[in-house]
Formats: sequence, structure tokens, C-alpha cells
Amino acid sequence: MERHTEVWEFTDDRGHVAAAADVPLRVVAYIQAGATLWDHGIRPEGIFGSFHDGAGADPAKAGALPLGEVRYLGAGAGLGLEAVLAAAPDLVVAVTYGGGQVYGVDPEVAKHLEEHVPVVAIDVGQGRSLGAVRERFAELARSLGARGGGGGLGELERAARELGRAARERPGRVLALSPGGPDSVHLARPARWPDLSALTALGVRTVEPPEGPGANWNTAGWAEAAALAPDIVLVDSRVNAAPPGQYAADPHWRSVAAGARLLPWNPELPASESAHARFFDQVAQALRDG
Repeated sequence: MERHTEVWEFTDDRGHVAAAADVPLRVVAYIQAGATLWDHGIRPEGIFGSFHDGAGADPAKAGALPLGEVRYLGAGAGLGLEAVLAAAPDLVVAVTYGGGQVYGVDPEVAKHLEEHVPVVAIDVGQGRSLGAVRERFAELARSLGARGGGGGLGELERAARELGRAARERPGRVLALSPGGPDSVHLARPARWPDLSALTALGVRTVEPPEGPGANWNTAGWAEAAALAPDIVLVDSRVNAAPPGQYAADPHWRSVAAGARLLPWNPELPASESAHARFFDQVAQALRDG
């Protein structure tokens, strides 16, 4: 009997070993993972979204990924096993927020998917540093044949130095939030988000919302957001966040917008050196302009 030798293996952040007889060439990925792989020079065959997404790919999550050239397979309940397998993937790359759950995929679909194709899930949740997430994706990309770290370590180091300098010279209070609608807003807890934790580590004065229910967010009213008196506001730019038309007339939001610099924020940044350097540069410029 012929014995097949697995020449490619990768142990993901669930502890699962994905293996194949050849280095995978056709990759289907969650959009954040796909954008990260693109920054490493790996073109995904298809991408999918999460239960927060709709019938089209969310451009805020896509980074530099050319959405017009990469097939979008669906999202959440609209993502079926057949749609993924129709792309003939050698590998599916997803993310997880812990607990072994493949994010954005119905658990039953995820279970049956792994019966047909190797699945790698990288943990991007709380407790992971931005550097650790970036390195895990870099390890995966290298195993798939990529070279380098996704845009240049030198640029990232420069951006981190400049952000640290800006935080010292022009300190400002930075609040990250996701609009929930006319009466509610989700205020991010910095320690729960790798990108916000990275800002804090570089000396940025990230604003901590009041204690209460919610691990990653404190859901409050716009008055509570205004009371935090931020100098810079990172506003969730994903399609699942409420559009400005729903809350623009609120007097508390108007006071926030009048007194702070507003920056679009993607809480699902591509985990590459180039994407993280851009994020640091944007925050540093806002501090300097403040």
C-alpha cells in the first residue's frame, strides 16, 4: 500500500494540526485573514465575512485586498459548506476569539468543513498582543511560501517610535467606540483589543469606559461617551456599525465631534507590519494635530 507523507503542517491556536501532502496554494480565508495574507504576498482564492456582515465584503475590513478581484463567498448564516468547497481550497484560514470557535462560520458548517479541507484558526482575541497576532500570521504565511513580515519591519519600528514620541509630546485622550444607533454606543475596553493595548503600551492615553457588563465593550448612551471628554475618537468604520445619519443629530455626539479629532477605526486590522504601521501613523498624526 502506498503511504502518503504529509509535507506541510501547521499547528493553529486551537492546538489543531492542519496537514497536507503539498504546500497549500488555493486558500480561502476570513476577510481579516485574507487581507493579512495579501500583505504577505499571498492571494486568497476567496474570502468570507462574519455574522455581522452582509451580502457583500466589508471594505473597512479589507485592507489592501482588491475586493473586485477576489471572490466573496458569503457571511455568517449565508455562508454554506458548498460555497466554500466550490472555491476548491487546499486550506481555509480563519480567526478565533478563543474557546475553539471558528469565527464567522456556523459551528455545524465549520465541523463539516474540516472533514474536507484543512482549517487553520489564528487567535486574535483578548489576551493576545498585537505583536503576537502578527507573528502567528507571519509564521503561517512563511509556511505557505511568503517571505518577509508583510510590509517591512523597519516601517513598523519607525511608526512605533514616532507614535511614542507623539504620545509624550502631545498627550491626548483616545477613546475607541462603535456607534450602536441613535440612543446607544459601544465603548471599547482598551485592554480587550490587541490594537488598543498596543497604543497603551506605546504611551497613548487610551480612555477606559466605566465598569459594567460586557467583556469587550461598555454599551452606554451618547451622554456617557461625551462625559469621557476624549481628544481623539476612533470610530468603528465597519458596515455593522450604525451609520452617522442615525446619531449625527444627538447633542452629546455633536459635543464629542466638536471637541475631538475623529479617525475611522477598523477593530479587525490586517495583522501585518504594513497595516499596523499605517494605524500607528494615523494615531500619531492625530495626536500631533490635536
